[in-house]
Amino acid sequence: MSKTATVRARIEPDLKQEVEQLFHELGLSTTDAINIFFKQVKLRHGLPFEVAIPSTLTQKVLDESDDGLNLIRHKNIEDMYKSLEI
Repeated sequence: MSKTATVRARIEPDLKQEVEQLFHELGLSTTDAINIFFKQVKLRHGLPFEVAIPSTLTQKVLDESDDGLNLIRHKNIEDMYKSLEI
């Protein structure tokens, strides 16, 4: 089937640039990514990911991590696994 339809959307410029860089690293064009998204929506009869409003606790943790608060840092992966041992 030939590609003859056009999709237009307004996107924040910084978001567009960052996402297009990720597409480039994946070897995809924006058109490829949109086609994949549309095909997944058709296949699943809905969005191919969960869309939900985070709980109050989840939003608090997300906000704190964005601000660099209450983070646990490790020297390396082994150190991280040791800290998880009970």
